[in-house]
Amino acid sequence: MKGKYYTFFIASSASGGMRRVRIPFYILHFLAILAAVGGITVIAATGSYSRMLWKATNYNTLRRNQDALKQQYIQLQTQVKDTNQRLDSLQSLASEVAMAYGITRFRQTPFGFAEGPDEPQAQFEESVDEFSYLEKNATAVAMSSNGMRLLPAAQLSSLGVVPTLWPVKGEITGHFGERLDPFSGEGAFHAGMDIASHYGDQVRATADGVVSVVDQRAGYGRLVVIDHGFGVTTWYGHLSGFNTQTGMHVKRGDVIGYEGASGRSTGPHLHYEVRIYNTPVNPWRYLSTAGTAGASAD
Repeated sequence: MKGKYYTFFIASSASGGMRRVRIPFYILHFLAILAAVGGITVIAATGSYSRMLWKATNYNTLRRNQDALKQQYIQLQTQVKDTNQRLDSLQSLASEVAMAYGITRFRQTPFGFAEGPDEPQAQFEESVDEFSYLEKNATAVAMSSNGMRLLPAAQLSSLGVVPTLWPVKGEITGHFGERLDPFSGEGAFHAGMDIASHYGDQVRATADGVVSVVDQRAGYGRLVVIDHGFGVTTWYGHLSGFNTQTGMHVKRGDVIGYEGASGRSTGPHLHYEVRIYNTPVNPWRYLSTAGTAGASAD
């Protein structure tokens, strides 16, 4: 059986002749199917490319928004950090002014370290301890219409509770206040004084008090905290070792530890803080000039 053909007649206008072309039926159908498939492929490719362009545009927009939000976050972090530094400085100044004029209320004794005893026997023993302390140091407390308050530092110094002794003899390598952080290189508030001498040098209590902390603390390394009463505490950080225990009564000049480089430290030195009701104040104001090894303060 002969296959089906399509016959096409092609006439030439130049010569006036005519040619006959026979094309098999299946070839013509194959070309039609191929054209349809090609058209569908082109349409699908065009749609896919359009969707890709739309997604790329949205992605670029989201990236720009993300970068803008990141910049705003960094600016807010900087503002918050600056605000916290100023607040720390203002709190320190306010506490020093309050102590200087004797208007700070007496809110804490050397025995006020615990959250509060639960048993009646413990409460009784704490009350006896507080009474004994007040009986021995009655001259340090003045009564007024607002209750008990701390007397001026000049009168307290004779009792040994004002931290006027140098904890270690050495060179001041870091002052109190704002400075460049040695690790990040950014501005940071330094809550104490750094005194550097030699690794293992004896660190002494700067005033009479009770040891409230002997522990490892983040940043401070090995840390000793002494409570001198009347809201005054001293902090001794980066120690290489301890020579005291929690709850021990120490006198001015007693060795409580040894200089080291524990914690967040770039080298052997003592990080020394004076705090009034847990607010850092400038230790230089309480230190005498003895044992500074030629160092000076701002």
